[in-house]
Amino acid sequence: MRLEPVQKAKGMSSKTFIHNYMKPRLPVIIEDFVSSESPAFEKWNYQYFKKIAGDEVVNIYGSELESIDRVASDPIAQTTFSSYLDEISSAPTEHRLFLFNLLNIKPELKKDISYNDLTNGKILRWLPFMFFGGEGSITRNHIDIDMSHVFMTQFQGIKRVWLFPWEQSDLMYKLPYNFHSLPNIKNPDYREFPGLLYLNGYEAILHPGETLYIPSGWWHYIQYETEGYSVSVRALPTALIEKWRGFKNLIITKNFDTMMRHLFKEKWFLYKIKIAKSRGTKAAKKQRSFQI
Repeated sequence: MRLEPVQKAKGMSSKTFIHNYMKPRLPVIIEDFVSSESPAFEKWNYQYFKKIAGDEVVNIYGSELESIDRVASDPIAQTTFSSYLDEISSAPTEHRLFLFNLLNIKPELKKDISYNDLTNGKILRWLPFMFFGGEGSITRNHIDIDMSHVFMTQFQGIKRVWLFPWEQSDLMYKLPYNFHSLPNIKNPDYREFPGLLYLNGYEAILHPGETLYIPSGWWHYIQYETEGYSVSVRALPTALIEKWRGFKNLIITKNFDTMMRHLFKEKWFLYKIKIAKSRGTKAAKKQRSFQI
C-alpha cells in the first residue's frame, strides 16, 4: 500500500477547482472553502453546544468490525449530547456520532458558516452533517452510498483520512452489495488480502479550518487523531455513471442486500466474502502481471 500526501490549495477560482480536481476526481485540501471570518470559529465549542443542545439524545457508534456484514452499522448506545461531549473531552474513546445533524436541530447554526462554493452552486448548503469522535475512533473504509462529492471541514481536532479511487475497489476487497471493504486496512494482513499491496492512495491530515474534498465514489478511511468534530456538505454527482450508481445503491442495492441478509443470514455474508476475496485475488494477479 502506497500513500502520498493530498495537495493543499487556496485562492482557487471555481474554474480551476472544477478543471483540476472535480472533473478528474482528485482529492484536495482546500484551505479557504470555509471563510476564516465565519462566526463558527469564534462561537462554537463544547460548552456552547452543551448550552444550546446538551439535552438532545444522540446515538453512539463504536467499532464497526462487528457489523461488517451490514450496509451500515447500528448504534451501540444512546446518551445525551452533553454527556457524550464530556466523555470525549476526558479520555480517548472509540465512541463517535454518525450523521448527527445538530445543524438541522438548531438551524440558526447554519448562519455561522460562510462557504466559498467552488462548485458553481452545486453545494447542498441546506443538508450539512456534523461528525464527532473521540481520540482513537475510526470510521471504517467505505464509499458514500449516494456517490456525492463531499466537502469535509474540520472545526476542532485533527483527522487523518486515507483515500482510494473507485477503480481500486476490487483491490480493496469491496463486499458485493455493500459499500465498505472486508479487510482492516489500518493493520493489513497481506497474506490473506494480497491485493492491498498494490493500492495507491492518498493521505490527508486535516486541521481546523481546512476542508477535504472527497470526489464522488472515492473510498475513505477516517481516523480521529484527537477528539474533535467536522461539518460535511455534499454536491450531487454530475457524471451520468455516478448518478446511476447513486440511484442504484439507494433504491436497489441496499434493499436487495437487506432482504438477502434476512433470508439467508450468515450464508449470504459468507457468499459475499467469497466473491470479494475472489475479485481481490484476480485484481492482485493482474497487478503482478503488469509489473513483470
